[in-house]
Amino acid sequence: MTTKLSNESPLIFSYLSLRKAVGILGTALPFVLFLGGWIIFQTGIQPSISSYYHTGMRDVFVGTLCAIGVFLLSYKGYEHADNIAGNLTCLFAVGVALFPTAPTGAESGVAKTIGIIHLVFAALFFLTLIYFSLVLFTKTNPRKKPTPRKLQRNNVYKACGYIMAVCIFLSAVYYLLPGDLAAIIGKYNPIYWLEAAAIVTFGISWLTKGEAILKDEI
Repeated sequence: MTTKLSNESPLIFSYLSLRKAVGILGTALPFVLFLGGWIIFQTGIQPSISSYYHTGMRDVFVGTLCAIGVFLLSYKGYEHADNIAGNLTCLFAVGVALFPTAPTGAESGVAKTIGIIHLVFAALFFLTLIYFSLVLFTKTNPRKKPTPRKLQRNNVYKACGYIMAVCIFLSAVYYLLPGDLAAIIGKYNPIYWLEAAAIVTFGISWLTKGEAILKDEI
C-alpha cells in the first residue's frame, strides 16, 4: 500500500500543478495584456480581450491561449467526459488564438468572416469552461463523504460558473443592442470588462481545483 501511494503521489501533484498553471494563466491574462499594452506600447484599453491581437501584445495573447490549450489537452480527468471536455476546450482556445477578431472598422469580407469564426470559437471556449466549473469540478466520489473544504470548493466552482455564464449572456445582449445605444455604452469597453471578469473567474475555478485555494486540511 505504501508503495502504491508513493507511486501515485507524483502523478497527483503533477495534475494539481497542471490545474494551477491553467488557473494562473487565466487569472493573469487580462492584467498582463492591459499593463503590457499600456506600459510597453502606450496602448489604451482595447474594446475586448481579443482586440489585443491587433496590438503589440499579440504574441502574449496568442501564446497564453495556446499554452492554456496545451495544458487542457494534457489534462486527464476521472472520467471520459473530462478528457473530451479538455480536448474540446484546447481546440476552442487555439481557435480563438489563430482566428483573430476583426479589427475595428474592418471592411474586408475575409476579415469579417474570420471574426465570426473567432466569436464562435470564443463562445464555445467559454461554454466548455462553464461546463468544467458547474458539472465536472463539482462531482464528488459517491463512495466518500465530501469534506467541508470540498463543499466549499463546490460553492466556488458554482459561483465561477454562474459569473462566466452571466458575462457571456451580457456580452450577447450588448451585441444585440441598437446601434446608437451600443455606441454610447461602447465608450466604456463593456466587452473587455465582461471578458476579463469571465477569464479571471475561470482562472479562480482552476486554481481552486488545483487546491491553491481551499485545500483539504490534513
